[in-house]
Amino acid sequence: MKSTDVLVIGAGPAGTIAASIIKQAGFNVIIVEKLKFPRFVIGESLLPRCMEALEDARFLDAVKAKNFQEKFGAKFVLDDQICDFNFTDQHTEGWKWTWQVPRAEFDMTLADECVRMGIEVNYEKEVVAIQINDDESSITTIRNVDGSEEQIKARYIVDGSGYGRVIPKLFNLEKPSSLPARQTLFTHFEDVNRATVAQEPNRITIYIYNQQTWIWVIPFSNGNTSVGFVGFPEFFASLEGTPEEKLTYLINSHPELNERFGNAKMQFEPREIHAWSVTTDKFYGDGFVLTGNVTEFLDPVFSSGVTLAAVSAQNAAKLVVKKLQGEAVNWQQEYMDVCMKGVEVFRTFVMAWYDGDLHNIFFSKNQNPAMREQICSVLAGYVWDESNPFVTNHQKQVKALAKFIRETQLENEIG
Repeated sequence: MKSTDVLVIGAGPAGTIAASIIKQAGFNVIIVEKLKFPRFVIGESLLPRCMEALEDARFLDAVKAKNFQEKFGAKFVLDDQICDFNFTDQHTEGWKWTWQVPRAEFDMTLADECVRMGIEVNYEKEVVAIQINDDESSITTIRNVDGSEEQIKARYIVDGSGYGRVIPKLFNLEKPSSLPARQTLFTHFEDVNRATVAQEPNRITIYIYNQQTWIWVIPFSNGNTSVGFVGFPEFFASLEGTPEEKLTYLINSHPELNERFGNAKMQFEPREIHAWSVTTDKFYGDGFVLTGNVTEFLDPVFSSGVTLAAVSAQNAAKLVVKKLQGEAVNWQQEYMDVCMKGVEVFRTFVMAWYDGDLHNIFFSKNQNPAMREQICSVLAGYVWDESNPFVTNHQKQVKALAKFIRETQLENEIG
């Protein structure tokens, strides 16, 4: 039986960031990953707050060497109205840029860095059982692709298994999200018209297709661009044909996208993801901590997934180190409460996006510069900045601002 200080489940950003930080503190780490890398996953547009976690994990140089597309902001488009946020104009002191990445290559880069650091990374190994002992150590049973099994003894477990949600499923910790089920249909296009049609590749563009459906456009430095439609399942059910026929119809029905991607080659058959929003009873337990999408995943609209994964892994790793060094850790106060502060800010913005409040705010003709900078900080992932009213009083601020804008518009129309 293998033994290690920390077993990390999952080789995505959450798992690798946690593993690196723990390894730097002098502890032995083993990563087990169910899939063979590189593998495809969405979550391709990072936020500036991710950079701090990548820097803490000593991954920045390796990622920079890949020459991924730099990202300087986010643009929102409603018909002929444009709201363009540049991260240099944010309220919070911090990173002003980040990357847009094909996740297969990005995640492989982080995992390879872990190997270079001396961390054992094992692919195609599925966790099928976990036994937590009285002293919080654990014995984890791993199933290999040939059906054989092995066990790993660890002093602590970090679950960064993403959508696999290993520990929540094994320990019955899952519960439904408060957000309604949504769906996406997406692919990567060979973006041959980018230079003539698009104004820039260095930001994510969000198009509003209708009140409840939106589109992401994420250019990559390899010449491809990720395009996805997000909406309620009934919207996609109303479309006829194969996934490729559905996506082709949707692209053709949007003039700007049709001009850019109407004749572009799809890099793979369009894929669908259904009902991704999910949460968990608690983010920790005896001998383990959950990170990233294992804790809670909200919605892709503000690219919060990788940010919450990276920051939760960064925080969890430091607390695991503290625990292994014999210090007391209050997991509720020091970890889960902190995680939930960021989650709740993003949740407010997600819900305000779908109920139309953010549409009113983003496309208002008279925008308060200070408030715009504060909102920009949230969009940059700085959802723990206590100096930002849109963090500390996020629900009240968003609702009050949207109401003020609607009332002002009404007065102008009447006047």
